[in-house]
Amino acid sequence: MEKIIILDFGSQTTQLIGRRLRELNVYCEIVPYNKFPEQTADVKGVILSGSPYSVYNPAAFKTDLSPIRGKFPVLGICYGAQFMAYSSGGKVESAGTSEYGRANLSFVDNDDPLFNNINAGSQIWMSHGDSITIIPVDFKKIASTDDLELAAYHIHGEKTWGVQFHPEVFHTVDGVLLLENFLNICGCKRDWSPASFIETTVDSLKKQVGNDKVLLGLSGGVDSSVAAVLLNKAIGKNLTCIFVDHGLLRKNEFETVMKNYEHLGLNVIGVNAKDYFYGILKDVTDPEKKRKIIGTGFIDVFEKEANKIKDVKWLAQGTIYPDIIESLSITGTTIKSHHNVGGLPEKMNLKLCEPLRLLFKDEVRRVGTELGMMHHLIKRQPFPGPGLAVRILSDITPEKVQILQEADDIFINALREWNLYDVVWQAGAILLPVQSVGVMGDERTYENVIALRAVTSTDAMTADWAQLPYDFLAKVSNDIINKVKGVNRVVYDISSKPPATIEWE
Repeated sequence: MEKIIILDFGSQTTQLIGRRLRELNVYCEIVPYNKFPEQTADVKGVILSGSPYSVYNPAAFKTDLSPIRGKFPVLGICYGAQFMAYSSGGKVESAGTSEYGRANLSFVDNDDPLFNNINAGSQIWMSHGDSITIIPVDFKKIASTDDLELAAYHIHGEKTWGVQFHPEVFHTVDGVLLLENFLNICGCKRDWSPASFIETTVDSLKKQVGNDKVLLGLSGGVDSSVAAVLLNKAIGKNLTCIFVDHGLLRKNEFETVMKNYEHLGLNVIGVNAKDYFYGILKDVTDPEKKRKIIGTGFIDVFEKEANKIKDVKWLAQGTIYPDIIESLSITGTTIKSHHNVGGLPEKMNLKLCEPLRLLFKDEVRRVGTELGMMHHLIKRQPFPGPGLAVRILSDITPEKVQILQEADDIFINALREWNLYDVVWQAGAILLPVQSVGVMGDERTYENVIALRAVTSTDAMTADWAQLPYDFLAKVSNDIINKVKGVNRVVYDISSKPPATIEWE
């Protein structure tokens, strides 16, 4: 299968480059800047990402590009462009003040294939503190802005280009067209699709697993559900799924999801472990401790159930590409702990099977649709693995869980009734660790506060608060206060990411 290799130099938008290429029906893989694959028969081109570092920083990521340049088409983005110019004898200098935000191309070489159908005036997005000020003699300027003479270059005699802006971000208006031009230069057929992924993955799973038995831990979410349906298509009765109810799911979710899995024809064992998890979480308030306790508890429950099934050889997980990248940062720092990426196989002496490990979330949904899965399963909003434990900003008790489940249920059902559910990327209610004074039936109350959170996003890397209609918010607030015992105030979170995060904990 033809592919584009993206060398990751640590940019926050590296994943976004990959997403854009996949949207253009080209398979790509993101690898650390110094881990170019040895097998290159299917490689059609290489992209060098941006980086948080200056090329002059002693900690900057640097690698030998001689095995790549001249052998594959190459596109350097921001730091990638600066690194190629600098390592070839060019000059990169501090811009004095960092250049962030919108700019417009003032000059474009329309004869260059990278800028085919892109004209002067096109808006681009800058994000860098250094600029290329002098290029080597075999480099040719092919684009400028009013403030940046060398916005893009082409290396003579090579299919190698560099741009000092970010074509992958939304605000670069012709960014997708530029990437498409690069793919044309690479000679990509652009035939990667959900249907082709299913065909090749099912065939690969049959070869990988054979007649062995496989266990899969279901969460009720999109990723594990799609992974289960794929595996079921490949190995059928040899797949057993375990769905653990840790008592921190949404209202009635355990029962609803179990019915959905019956409809899909999956062999699922449901485990009620509410009391166990409430016990091990007693008096715990620190969010990271909650996550670790729930993760360890899940392993214990899962292992206990798994030991009842004989001759299991494989553990399957719904791990997706962002989980892999975030858990294995090239800087050595874990960005986020993912329960899918961890030590369960070692503890249980099982081989690991992750059929979705190279897909992004939107691609998982497209694959699920192609598999014929129900809309409400495919379009289910993200939900944290620790569940409501990280939406209760204090210690966990069954009473608090019930209050939050009822409030959250009113909010989510209202989004569906008002046709707002698919407009919002993620929504939920949060139980705050404060109480407020109220008046209900002429009596003074001192009860709990619920915060509502709803965001819009395309990839969860950035998010904005959803500007839901006032009459909708008023209706939800009134319903929660009137119907959920123990709540007398509802507030709405209008924070964006960054600087806030989508979840509160």
